[in-house]
This record gives sequence, structure tokens and C-alpha cells, in this order.
Amino acid sequence: MCRREGQKLFLKGKRCHTEKCAIERRNYPPGQHGMSRMRRRRMSDYAVQLREKQKVRRIYGLQEEQFRKLFQTSSRGGGITGDNLIVALETRLDNMVYRLGFAPSRKSARQLVRHRHIEVEGAIVNIPSFEVKPGMEISVKSSSRDLPLVKEAVESSAGDGTLGWISVDHKKLTGRMVEKPTRADVPLAVQEQLIVELYSK
Repeated sequence: MCRREGQKLFLKGKRCHTEKCAIERRNYPPGQHGMSRMRRRRMSDYAVQLREKQKVRRIYGLQEEQFRKLFQTSSRGGGITGDNLIVALETRLDNMVYRLGFAPSRKSARQLVRHRHIEVEGAIVNIPSFEVKPGMEISVKSSSRDLPLVKEAVESSAGDGTLGWISVDHKKLTGRMVEKPTRADVPLAVQEQLIVELYSK
């Protein structure tokens, strides 16, 4: 997927910093004609917009229908649609578990949530798309704190628990969203306006 989008998507979290990504070995699109695609003429505006949408969708691990529904909700929220979309993606429970450093990747965080290892305000929540609100406490269930995946993530300081809008205690395996992030608070190198243009056609 990194090769298809032409850049590292960090789908394995912090492991991508230590392991050699496929795009570093073969910096061209996958497939039989991958190298020849690099020499083709400039992509159309539609193709550029589509690639940006696919990039963001893959980073957060959403299916097309899920992503489209989230976009539609973001477009009705008032303010800048692109900013709303990124903030909505960031405040999903699976992403928050990753950002807090309880999982090495968003995919792993999603599994932790689905397998009932994560609590929100003391109650188990197994819905990855659950919207976390400011002040809510997220924690790893006490009986799940010795899971190798969780221990490995915490020991390697996975995630982005140092972000200003997040507070985390890795010893207690608890954390919370201090305040709702703005687009400027999210370290994501994407052009969300291209996604807005794509869905607005």
C-alpha cells in the first residue's frame, strides 16, 4: 500500500521507523507495469484526488463505505469540512488507543477494541468507531495489561502520547483526551481539501 501511494503510510506504527519499508527497496507502484507507470504523463486532477483519499483511508484503516459516511457527517458539522474529517478520524477510539501508545499500530488498536480489551470511563467499549470526547478516560482492561502486544507497544513508546491534546500514564495504562484537537494539532501530511473536492463532484 505504501508503494501504491508513493510514500510511507506508517501502517505498522513505530516499527516503520526501524524496519525497512517496501517503498525504500522498490520505489515504484506495485504490479507488472509498476516501473513504467512512473514514466507516464501527469495524473489528472481526479486521479490526484482519488490517491489522496485512498492514502488517508488506508492510514486509518477504514473501508470505503465507512470513510464516505464519516465524510458526510463531517460536511454537515459546520466549519471546514476537511478539518472536520481529520478531527473525526483522530477522535475514533481505535485511533486514540494507538495515539496513547497502547498498540503498535492502528490495526492492532482496532483489534484490541474489538476483542474487548479497552475501557472508556470504566466500561468496556468494543466499537472502533466510538467517538471519544474530551475528558473521557481510556484504559486497558486490568486483565489485559500483560498482553504481549500491549507491553511491547508501551515499552517501545508507540503512538503519540506526547501530543498536547492527549494525556497518558503508561504505568497505569490510562489516558484521556484533554481537549478536542484542531487540524493544526494533528501530525498528518495529507491534503484533505483534495478529498473534499473529490466527494463534491
